[in-house]
Amino acid sequence: MTSQAAAAQDAAPAQHHGDAPWAQPGSDTAWEAPDARRWLQLGLAVIWVLDGVLQYQSAMFTRAFSQMLAHGGSGNPAVIAGPAQWAARLIEHYPMSTNAAFATIQLALGLGIAWRSTVRIALAASVVWSVAVWWLGEGLGGVLTSSASPVTGAPGAVILYALLAVLLWPAARDHPASFVAGRPLGAGAARGAWLLLWGSLAYFTVLAANRSAQGLHDTVAGMTAGEPGWLASVNRGAAGLLAHRGLPAAVMLAVLLAGIAAGIFLPATAARVTVMLAVAVALVIWVVGQDLGAILAGQATDVNSGPLLVLLALAFWPLSAARAEGVQG
Repeated sequence: MTSQAAAAQDAAPAQHHGDAPWAQPGSDTAWEAPDARRWLQLGLAVIWVLDGVLQYQSAMFTRAFSQMLAHGGSGNPAVIAGPAQWAARLIEHYPMSTNAAFATIQLALGLGIAWRSTVRIALAASVVWSVAVWWLGEGLGGVLTSSASPVTGAPGAVILYALLAVLLWPAARDHPASFVAGRPLGAGAARGAWLLLWGSLAYFTVLAANRSAQGLHDTVAGMTAGEPGWLASVNRGAAGLLAHRGLPAAVMLAVLLAGIAAGIFLPATAARVTVMLAVAVALVIWVVGQDLGAILAGQATDVNSGPLLVLLALAFWPLSAARAEGVQG
């Protein structure tokens, strides 16, 4: 290296923590491991990419996809169901082009979040896309109907993408917080979002349709179609345990979810237990109630809410003081 080149390199501004994941060719800058927020952003990126891949399944290029969307608006008020039905009819007329566009958008969102230079643009775009799909494709996740259930994915997987984008936003100046989700908006606002989400899940669990004697049994038993044998056996076993026990099972689940909602306000040690409990509940729901998002049955357009709830819970994990200081997106 010449003396002029060395002087120019010394004069260049130092790269801050998290700003350069890879070294530039010919530079002495070493690759820097992603911090906690970046890992969570990459997890969200992977889920978006998987959604895009699922959207490219051959069945999604047929009218079956539009019929699935039309069903999503059922039971909603006219102001919600009307636009959802209109979108379903549009997709029915142009299934190839519309589905290809949807799949490509989701892939682009995932790749955009994974690439540090475009992470803010991709996260912002994912919020807009998620809200549109939540309304037009999921009928607001059924939250305005009498059948919304966290076991099947309420309040809708896609709105969780938007919430994660906000909580993982790489703000120029972060709020002081001991967990990743508290940095963009502040710890109080983030905990408020947690309380609203998990509190609403507790509420949906005790809706009339879900607390009936056979409500949860019928939900779980109805998931077996098209699933591999081992997963169908899990469904049948869980459905057998829930048979005629819908009310006590719904109440127990609601109490558990309400405890998770409130537990995030406890001191760090208890908050970590709350987060671990939230992860465990989300995984059980994903396996038993959502059958891994029906990915193995070839009927999935996304992974459903389970993995997103896990990712969201991890964003609330209380970090040590040293690690909390280093959370820079």
